[in-house]
Amino acid sequence: LPENTPVVSPQWLHDNLSKVKVLDASWYMPAEKRQPFEEFQHGRIPGAIFFDIDAIADPTTDLPHMLPTEAAFSAAASALGLSSSDSIVVYDGKGLFSAARAWWMFRAFGHPRVALLDGGLPAWRAAGYPVDTEPSDGAAGRHKAAATAIKDSYSKKGASNRLLTFNAKLQPNLILSVDQVKANIENKVYQLSDARSAGRFKGVDPEPRAGVRGGSIPGSFNVPFPEVLTPQGQLKPASDLTQVFKGAGVNIEDSKQPLAASCGTGVTACVLALALARIGRWDVPVYDGSWTEWGSLQDTPVVKAE
Repeated sequence: LPENTPVVSPQWLHDNLSKVKVLDASWYMPAEKRQPFEEFQHGRIPGAIFFDIDAIADPTTDLPHMLPTEAAFSAAASALGLSSSDSIVVYDGKGLFSAARAWWMFRAFGHPRVALLDGGLPAWRAAGYPVDTEPSDGAAGRHKAAATAIKDSYSKKGASNRLLTFNAKLQPNLILSVDQVKANIENKVYQLSDARSAGRFKGVDPEPRAGVRGGSIPGSFNVPFPEVLTPQGQLKPASDLTQVFKGAGVNIEDSKQPLAASCGTGVTACVLALALARIGRWDVPVYDGSWTEWGSLQDTPVVKAE
């Protein structure tokens, strides 16, 4: 994979397709009522494997698509046919959305050889590159095997006798827990950027999930994730990204000032982490529970616009 960039172009991927494993990590907001695996089966980059962020997740929490354990991720990635030596390119059907979550997940599990296809499937199609439209039994089998591997890992059933080709190693520096975010309000170690819309951040627009309060985490900065993207769904150049974060009040210039990202359910925070990597800040943790966790707890402080 190219050095010092979190994204690759459609042309780069087309030229190197045989040297990488390609993952379709499409996921949509529940209200969109889209079926990402069905869409994958009828339109995907040749050889792509479907990566389900809802299935390759912790089944023991009510919070959506939280990171699973090391053992569960190792089992699921192995079931998908991935190995620790693979270079991985992730993409999604929107352009640059849920694939950022998959990019961050691999890095959070100690696999830095991962990049994101800039502009996703729309950019690949726009470049005139081929798309597989015939449903694949093999893809369906791997999709099911990964979900089963997660279930088995948590039920301790048969996880040990699986052949593991992928060995996850959790990187705690890339993840924030609710307790760390609570502590951060006082100790101000991290500048926390929130990728939700301005209306949700201010608490004037309702949250899409029932039972979740509106507002923001005290001291956080609002960087709605579309602001780091071009209208075509590609990542803006580094100089533009610097201006976006500075415009939101984030001190981006001082490398001694750690940065972190949050959002609604831990998906678009990863878009901000990806954007910050393009500026050279590769060490940005994501608050995994994000607002869905914070806003549904009773003892967490919330700021609303006056």
